[in-house]
Amino acid sequence: MFRNAQIYRLLKAWDITAEQLAQHLAPQTFTPAGNMDMQSQGWIQPRESSNGLVHQVNRQFLLRLQTEKKILPSSVINQVTRERAKELEEQQGFPPGRKQTKELKEQITDELLPRAFTSIASMWVWIDPVNGWLVADSSTPAKAEDALKLLFKAVPKFPLEPVRTVMSPGAAMTDWLASDEAPDSFTVDQDTELRSTAESKATVRYVRHTLEANQIRQHIETGKQCTRLALTWAGKISFTLGDNLSIKKIALLDVLKEDAGAIGKNEDERFDGNFLLFAGEMSKLLAALINALGGMLPDAEVA
Repeated sequence: MFRNAQIYRLLKAWDITAEQLAQHLAPQTFTPAGNMDMQSQGWIQPRESSNGLVHQVNRQFLLRLQTEKKILPSSVINQVTRERAKELEEQQGFPPGRKQTKELKEQITDELLPRAFTSIASMWVWIDPVNGWLVADSSTPAKAEDALKLLFKAVPKFPLEPVRTVMSPGAAMTDWLASDEAPDSFTVDQDTELRSTAESKATVRYVRHTLEANQIRQHIETGKQCTRLALTWAGKISFTLGDNLSIKKIALLDVLKEDAGAIGKNEDERFDGNFLLFAGEMSKLLAALINALGGMLPDAEVA
């Protein structure tokens, strides 16, 4: 279900119900952007069959954040501004000043907005109150923050914190490559990136390439650290781990695909079954990954 994962930790037992959470989120329900709006963002029903803004299966919550953005390239605004400025110069006998040009640009932006194309994107958010995880299906922490800001605003004292581990992911991945030994239940795959810590930031990337231990060690000895590493957990899920603990390219392997294929008789049952399968296995993967990084820092432990 998720291709990416930005990971956060619930700091204490969370006994809020799906209905209560949906009530908190209701004022943030998505509404389409108006003619003069550059962007609109809000929660939508995760499924058409969902009963509200929170889809619940066995104490696992699924949310969906939708974002609509107007596509109005700055090059178009600047071009029209130059044309209008030239017309204005001919009318008044001198070129518009900085303030007048700024006002002209704002006016043109307002004029063009109703005719701008729009792009619509959505992001899954999975909340696991049982094991204490919140995961956003985002390739970058910045995009995940959009969902977190709304949640913090909607839910009083939302008990959430970024995951902080004893070992940094970059240092741990570098150690795994240097020792040619992955942590328990993990195997190293064929994609990695090593970057110099020097000012040059020299970077070496391996894509679908066998990682020769001696060659990798040479890069590490010259001052490079691993910033991205492809891994497989328990023969079930492959993914790429970043040095900021971002997880990308999540893929269920055949053993789980077979289980997923046998779930449910209709679309709703299959969706719920696949969600539970993903949530159950992903929560185990996250626990194993945190353990491989030395565990949580004391001030980030679950109460």
